[in-house]
Amino acid sequence: MSSKQPPPHSPAARDLTQTGRRSWRWLAGGVWLFYLGSPLQEIVRHSDGVTRVVGVLALFAFATAYMSFFIWMRQVSWREGGLPLWKRYGYLVGLLALAALTLPAAGQTALTTLVYVTAISVVMLELRQAIAVTLLTLGGAELSMRLVPGWHDDSSYGLAIFLAALAVFGMRRAIQRGMELSVARQDFAELAVQEERNRFARDLHDILGHSLTVITVKAELAGRLIEANPSRAAVEVTDIEQLARAALADVRAAVAGYRELSLAGELVSARAALEAAEIRADLPTTVDDVPESHRELFAWVVREGVTNVVRHSGARKCTVRISAQQIEVLDDGRGPSTSPGGHGLIGLRERADQVGATLSVGQAPSGGFRLAVRVGP
Repeated sequence: MSSKQPPPHSPAARDLTQTGRRSWRWLAGGVWLFYLGSPLQEIVRHSDGVTRVVGVLALFAFATAYMSFFIWMRQVSWREGGLPLWKRYGYLVGLLALAALTLPAAGQTALTTLVYVTAISVVMLELRQAIAVTLLTLGGAELSMRLVPGWHDDSSYGLAIFLAALAVFGMRRAIQRGMELSVARQDFAELAVQEERNRFARDLHDILGHSLTVITVKAELAGRLIEANPSRAAVEVTDIEQLARAALADVRAAVAGYRELSLAGELVSARAALEAAEIRADLPTTVDDVPESHRELFAWVVREGVTNVVRHSGARKCTVRISAQQIEVLDDGRGPSTSPGGHGLIGLRERADQVGATLSVGQAPSGGFRLAVRVGP
């Protein structure tokens, strides 16, 4: 026989898991049948003839009906509306009828069956209905011990009914809490997946938006220069090829999850993009003053800000100012738009929020557009 175990997520493993759960469920229910030994002994010792046969058969039928409940649980929904109420009460009445058939032979010990009826009612019924059934079985046991001739007052039956109801109610609440926790975990997992999808979509938007904007501008420039200055047009076409390859590499790196932006590299790319769009660039030549922890965020600001300048501003000049705590991208173009920000600014704002930075957009002193991010107070 092979000792290999099936993979943890394979159908065979799931079948083994389900089989194990069913075994434990049967064991958890069947172990309590031990307490039916008391009425069984009473039937065998103190009855004979038809009374004994009826008592034994009724007790075994009761035990069978009780164990069948655990099969029934797997086949129907016990939530509100999942199973008609009349079927629930019909099952409990059937158990009580079988319990009543044991009375002539088992006598007072037949009250043990009320513990099982109470426990099942707490599982099957709503809380108010379960409390009502518990009070009825508890009251019936206490009254019968005082009213039936030959029976004596034994508080153990009432205590057993009360403790059974309390224990099963506790288990029921624990199972409900476990199910709610499982649903909450599933919701959190789905939200995490959705958030990761949104993050990935933002990254792709930022990568391709910037790269394709520069490629478009350079392609337009090459088209204009192809007759007037063929050598310059050839240089622009070469740049387009390099930009396309770089964009493809960025997309692959983003898919792999290892892409990080370089502030110095983004400044170089920004200068090339602005020059291709015939926009005068006033950019810093060093990033030594910027802490390493801020550089990736500032690189995203340069990428998003310069892309918007090239696309939408109609500007003649773009300025990038960088300090240890702040970066600004300014232009002298049309100024702020009345429409809400696009996906790029939304993604940039989320990145700023993640590190406790503040993003602000508005009108530049020169009348154009200003995009700024500040880290810290």
